[in-house]
Amino acid sequence: MRLWRSVVGKLWITILLLVAFVLFILTILQLEFFQNYHLEQVENDLSDTAEKIASVVESHQDLSMGMQISKEIVDDPQNLIIAENRNKLYYAEDVTAEHGMLIQEILDKKEVTAVFQQEQAFVKELHLDGEYVTNLYENIVVVGAPVQIGNETGAVLIFQSLEEIKETTRQTTRLILLAAGIAIILTTIFAFFLSTRITAPLRKMREAAFEVARGRFETKVPILTHDEIGELATAFNQMGNQLNYNMHALSQEKEQLSSILSSMADGVITFNRDGTILITNPPAERFLQQWYYEQEGNEQEAIPTTLKELLEQVILLENEQTGEVSLQGRSYVVIVSPLYNEEYVRGAVAVVRDMTEERRLDKLRKDFIANVSHELRTPIAMLQGYSEAIIDDIAESEEEKKEIAKIIYDESLRMGRLVNDLLDLARMEAGHITLKKEKSDISTFLERVTNKFQGIAKEKNIGLNFIGHKTGLNSQQIYIDPDRIEQVLTNLIDNALRHTPETGSVSVNYKPTKSGILVEVSDSGSGIPEEDLPFVFERFYKADKARTRGKSGTGLGLAIAKNIIDSHNGQISVHSKVDQGTTFSFFLPQ
Repeated sequence: MRLWRSVVGKLWITILLLVAFVLFILTILQLEFFQNYHLEQVENDLSDTAEKIASVVESHQDLSMGMQISKEIVDDPQNLIIAENRNKLYYAEDVTAEHGMLIQEILDKKEVTAVFQQEQAFVKELHLDGEYVTNLYENIVVVGAPVQIGNETGAVLIFQSLEEIKETTRQTTRLILLAAGIAIILTTIFAFFLSTRITAPLRKMREAAFEVARGRFETKVPILTHDEIGELATAFNQMGNQLNYNMHALSQEKEQLSSILSSMADGVITFNRDGTILITNPPAERFLQQWYYEQEGNEQEAIPTTLKELLEQVILLENEQTGEVSLQGRSYVVIVSPLYNEEYVRGAVAVVRDMTEERRLDKLRKDFIANVSHELRTPIAMLQGYSEAIIDDIAESEEEKKEIAKIIYDESLRMGRLVNDLLDLARMEAGHITLKKEKSDISTFLERVTNKFQGIAKEKNIGLNFIGHKTGLNSQQIYIDPDRIEQVLTNLIDNALRHTPETGSVSVNYKPTKSGILVEVSDSGSGIPEEDLPFVFERFYKADKARTRGKSGTGLGLAIAKNIIDSHNGQISVHSKVDQGTTFSFFLPQ
């Protein structure tokens, strides 16, 4: 059944049916032609013979001589009768009784009787059905020609059985049918061979097409001929090459687009016209995750309300829309642009930009200006006030003038320290800091810096201790910039002493490791509130009143310390609990 559905079967059956139909028509026409041709030939031969015999009989007065000549003219299987009238007959040969009765029945036919009345030639096909008629003479053809015998007008009658013609026709039919059968068999073989040969490349192309449909675009069709099918195979191979090139190009563009989207700092969300999310990149995924987290416990919405409204406006107005969304303490600016089809807006693309850091930096800039103004306002006011006191001669004694001058000098030093610290911090953050590293015995170095504050600690009645571990690593030596690290350690110890009450304790703990050193400066002071811990390393950091610095502080020490440790590829951190103390620790790698 599968063969008939294939191209081979259809082409084979089509050729076979077409040839069979043509052979059938030709066979029918040929059989009809041969049958009519034989009958016509017999009738023409009989008519010619009858006319010759009539001419011979009329030209010979001796009837017996004419009969003798006529007998020579007539060939088997023709039968000759010369009738002077219906009752007086002359036969070309001896006849039997049955033959005579057959002849008599022929003469009784009205078609034959007419020749004696009309005296004109005739050709008739007769069907004889008498009981004495044999199968041979059931169907005969009779030809008659008038003849003048003496004073009487008679007739020359020649008849012949049509059975001979039918037998000839049957033989011809068998030969034609045999030839048609052989032709059909040969046509079947040829059609099958031809259809197989024609469809073989098509089957190869079908298999190759299935391979291409599976994504194997490098599949090739063998070119077996140089006709239209060969050209089709060439075109198919070219199509496969072009598809392979196009798919490769599309894959590269897709990978490139995916890489671009993945590497973008901004979130990208592509929407369908109905608001369905089509494509997102990692920043956009984080944005949506924050939205889902914020929506937890409520009715879930796919996107924030603001973004949904912007999308509706883009679809409606067909122009770009901008808005802001706040999620989980972060600020986002959303820019939604339409995506056009040939006739209408098919969707939109939203760019989600995290502006939290920019807003934070902008706030830091404003805070920095405010803090610097605040830090400078007090010493400038004091300088202005005491200068006016000197100008107005408010100070009467030399001692009062010296005291005012001392205050002016101290405030100018404070302003100088503030400016220098700001310049140092700016250079560090710009990466212009230059380290002068040298190999140092870290334990000895830390103990020396700690001992410098013993006098201040005793004045404040605070215990200051250096703790070095008794291990083989105590004499560890690493490359550092001693002046910069001393600046860090000085800032941390000074802060600890200033914010630790009397009878408190401050300790410098040195912990050597295989990968570097860990230094901890701990105090038993008032501690730092938890909400302020993330900001202690920022410039001009201020916590509550318990952490307010003294007049000598600039508020930049921890920020400078962090930059120095970062320039050494280290890390600095803080741990603190209110009323339990604070621990600053920094790690320096080998």
